[in-house]
Amino acid sequence: MQKMIEVEIWTIIRTEQGNAVLLRPLQSELSVPIFIGISESQAILIGLGGMSFPRPLTHDLLIDLIHRVGLKLIRTEVYDIKDNTFLARLHLNGGGYPPDSPLILDSRPSDAIALALRCKCPIFVAQKVVTIAGVPVDIFINAPGENPAFPSEGKFEERSESSEKNLRRLALQTELEGAVANEEYERAAKLRDALILLDNDTDLGDR
Repeated sequence: MQKMIEVEIWTIIRTEQGNAVLLRPLQSELSVPIFIGISESQAILIGLGGMSFPRPLTHDLLIDLIHRVGLKLIRTEVYDIKDNTFLARLHLNGGGYPPDSPLILDSRPSDAIALALRCKCPIFVAQKVVTIAGVPVDIFINAPGENPAFPSEGKFEERSESSEKNLRRLALQTELEGAVANEEYERAAKLRDALILLDNDTDLGDR
């Protein structure tokens, strides 16, 4: 059986090759960069920020479905890398599945991470993946062209006020785009006002 290592989401960066989420094994100076799209980055950032919305987004809808059928997401894994593609899976129990034989579903790494954040369950990466794709975290600190979504140093719970503001802004922007696409212009106007208030460092209140 392959060794699995628990990881934390160290940061999300923007590079010339696109956005990447960095998974850092606990107590390690290595990180595993996984390149993801813009919408996938936003889904992960919303999960990191613990944002909630009046209407469920895709991952929130899936979690609601999982819970309604009596299942629980207990862990996610990035278990292999083949042809430069990371492979991930979800481990769920309940719903008639015994604890020692969980339901296992294939998943994109970005979806597995976004779901794990919302369910507050651990994320694991196979030792093989760390060996193949792991790089020193120092490479990503103050590297040219990179724009971290929140500071590289420190753990998730130690993000600065500025980092929280960035997460909040991205979450509001995501909901605003969805409201405009659905022609919900009244809600879009309120979200636009909330973004203006946020940029002016004003309390968003109950918006």
